[in-house]
Amino acid sequence: MLTVKDVPSPNFDARRGPPDMLVLHYTGMKTADEAVARLCDPEARVSAHYVVDEDGSILRLVAEERRAWHAGKGAWQGETDCNAASIGIEIVNPGHEFGYRDFPEAQIDAVISLINDIRTRWTIPDARIIGHSDLAPDRKQDPGERFPWKRLASVGHGLWFEPAPERIAALGVPLNVGDEGLGVIVLRAGLHRLGYALTPGGTYDAATRLTVEAFQRHWRPGRVDGIADGETRATLMGVLQLATAESVTGVLD
Repeated sequence: MLTVKDVPSPNFDARRGPPDMLVLHYTGMKTADEAVARLCDPEARVSAHYVVDEDGSILRLVAEERRAWHAGKGAWQGETDCNAASIGIEIVNPGHEFGYRDFPEAQIDAVISLINDIRTRWTIPDARIIGHSDLAPDRKQDPGERFPWKRLASVGHGLWFEPAPERIAALGVPLNVGDEGLGVIVLRAGLHRLGYALTPGGTYDAATRLTVEAFQRHWRPGRVDGIADGETRATLMGVLQLATAESVTGVLD
């Protein structure tokens, strides 16, 4: 049975409906105590539903039925009030600013157990299990490229795809800032269709680069450079196919 300690935060309000999204964060502070104190500070006006420490202990700050204030400005799959639609999980890690490091096994085991538990109560599609950086590529990096999204997907939470070498090679030269044309149109349309707020278009601009970086942090973490090489684009195509199949299956069910 999942063991959770309640440490109530005053920073919440009412939902408009049941949550159907999970947003994973890292705390991005030097210590867990500092992070929890901030998430419970009424003047900070931030919170999350859960905090998972490095030793695997889990704190519940806000009831799932309430709207915690963890996502901020951003969008995913057309949803612009991600706080209202989601459950937020803060994972203790100092982040890129204070010494980003790998997430301990005990911590990831606890995150998986927590997600298992949450999904027994709410209908949350795999395509709506995302990172903070996915809904806000222009301002967030968490939980970052060290977070083991592949492992989560291997136990049934989220999407993961690894393209074959020949599929990568077939996509030709990388796309980068300043490029224009059909390849960029297809790339931007694919990212938008997956869920990113990037609008379709034919120019590889700064917003495209940031969105590609966010995609890489989640689905191609080996190199996060904002360049849409063949591996990045082949991975995007594969993830889109998985998301589409899930959507069709959901309708049929």
